[in-house]
Amino acid sequence: QVQRVESGGELVQPGDSLRLSCAASGRTVSRSARGWFRQAPGKEREFVATINWNGGSTYYTNSVRGRFTISRDNAKNTVFLQMNSLTPADTAVYSCAAGAGGGLETRAFAYAVWGQGTQVTVSS
Repeated sequence: QVQRVESGGELVQPGDSLRLSCAASGRTVSRSARGWFRQAPGKEREFVATINWNGGSTYYTNSVRGRFTISRDNAKNTVFLQMNSLTPADTAVYSCAAGAGGGLETRAFAYAVWGQGTQVTVSS
């Protein structure tokens, strides 16, 4: 069974940086794509970033490209989301997920395992 725990969410000011991490257990995690999604109040969950199984490829939604960086440490079964130049529009609950395959994956339904989410609030 795969278990995931996100951490790093907090209240920050516009322009600040924050790093989220997601530790997972389970023997298949290191061979699967990983993703970050977010859900703002009153909005549907949206894709944020994905990384393939070996960290060699990444993909981002347009609104975060150039500001966010996804990375992973397979030795620790952990995926990270470095978020820079945060704005109030980035306020949401961020969740990590593990995919069924090893390649990049932007579709939420393709991920089998989800973390509980961590709140990121950007406000002055």
